[in-house]
Amino acid sequence: METVYKRNRLDGRVIRKNIAAATAAEAIGPITRGCEIFGLSKGQFSLIDIIIHCLAATGPAEVVLSTWTAANADMGFAYELLKQGAITSLQFVVDFSFPTRQPEYCAAMRERFGDSCIRVTKTHAKFVVIKNADWNIVIRSSMNLNENKRLESFEVSDDAGMAGFCVDLVAELFAGQEDGACFANTPFQNCKEFGKLREGGKTVCDEDVMASTDAAKYFGDGRYSNDLRRAGVMRA
Repeated sequence: METVYKRNRLDGRVIRKNIAAATAAEAIGPITRGCEIFGLSKGQFSLIDIIIHCLAATGPAEVVLSTWTAANADMGFAYELLKQGAITSLQFVVDFSFPTRQPEYCAAMRERFGDSCIRVTKTHAKFVVIKNADWNIVIRSSMNLNENKRLESFEVSDDAGMAGFCVDLVAELFAGQEDGACFANTPFQNCKEFGKLREGGKTVCDEDVMASTDAAKYFGDGRYSNDLRRAGVMRA
C-alpha cells in the first residue's frame, strides 16, 4: 500500500487543548485554508458533528466516509444533510462485518442511501473527505459514525494531496464491486476481495485468507467454532 507524505506545515498546525468543549465547533474552532488541527474529546460530540462544522465552512461538498460501524441516528443526520444539499454526493466504506454485526443499521443505510453509495471491505480506517472546488478537507479520527463516550482523537486538515490519496483508494473500491454485490457475498468472499485491493486484481487463494489475522476469529473448523464461510453469521 502507498503512503502519503504531508508537506511540512508546522506554521499551520493547531492543537486544541479544550478537551471539555461542549460542541465540535467550540473544540475545533475556525476552519481555515491549509489548516491542520488536532484535538481530543471525551465523546461529548460525534464524527457527524465534526462533519457538520466543516461543511459550514466549505459550503456544499462531496463527502467520502470510511467507518467501521455506524449508528442509525448519525446516518439520519447524514441523510438530512444530503437532502438539504449541504452534501452533494456521499460515498460510504464500511467493514465487512457490519451487515452481520449490525443488520438493522446496515439495512437502514442501504434504504436511505442506496447500494450505489456503499462499499464493503475489511477496514478499521476512519476518515472523511469533504471536497469541492475550493476545499479539500480530510478528517482523520478514532471516532466511528456513532456516539461513543470515551476519549477520542480527531485531526482536520485542508490538504489536496491527502484528500486525493483517500479518494483514489475509495474510487478503487467502488470500481471493483458491483452495486450491492458485497451484501450477497459471504464474509469469506469479502476477505478474498480485500486481498486483491491494490494488488492489480490478482487472484487470492483460500490459504492466503486463512493465514490472515481474522482467520482464527471468523473461520474455524472446530465443532463450536465460528465459521462465516458456512453460515454468513456468527454464532452467539
